[in-house]
Amino acid sequence: MIRAAKATDLDGLDFAKGGGLLPAIVQHADTGAVLMLGYMNREALQATLARRRVVFFSRGRQQLWEKGETSGHSLDLEGVAPDCDGDTLLVTARPRGPVCHRGAASCFGAVPRAAPGRIDFLATLEEVIAERGAARPAGSYTAALLASGCKRVAQKVGEEGLEVALAAAGGSDAEVIEEVSDLLYHVLVLLAARGLRLERVIAELRARHDASARS
Repeated sequence: MIRAAKATDLDGLDFAKGGGLLPAIVQHADTGAVLMLGYMNREALQATLARRRVVFFSRGRQQLWEKGETSGHSLDLEGVAPDCDGDTLLVTARPRGPVCHRGAASCFGAVPRAAPGRIDFLATLEEVIAERGAARPAGSYTAALLASGCKRVAQKVGEEGLEVALAAAGGSDAEVIEEVSDLLYHVLVLLAARGLRLERVIAELRARHDASARS
């Protein structure tokens, strides 16, 4: 993993093979979805690492361009990893809005290509909640809930938790699914209201699992 814009970090990369450019495959840091393919020269990679936002080299314009510099739909960098030959980059990032210039989440079709996963949609829902909170569209329940403040969101989480317990104690399977769905949604809103991300919860759960496995 390349983590800093140091010359020593880039020495093992084969820019010469592609005429000074490396293909850069962009993958969603949370869902694993393949988002787009761009190209980076040494300066673009250095700028990406320094800014912590993805910067490419435009072959058409022959200049650097930061993804989202006109649309606002940037890619927040998580990490960069070269392949075994050092002539291709895997860039993990979190998008701020649609990645494709046609408005899709991925340049490879309406449905992002990702490894199968049962909870990938939680990351997508987390992004939607963040977008609603930023844009505050009229009529949006999510935007109104976030605007009401963290205490109100916490109250809703408590209410939904009780609804889950009641459904589990005496309701149908369909009611349990419905109430758990409501609870998960409101928990994601609570995390957004506190400025926290789901990945921190996952990291905590993984750390607990690892500690349990070692004991």
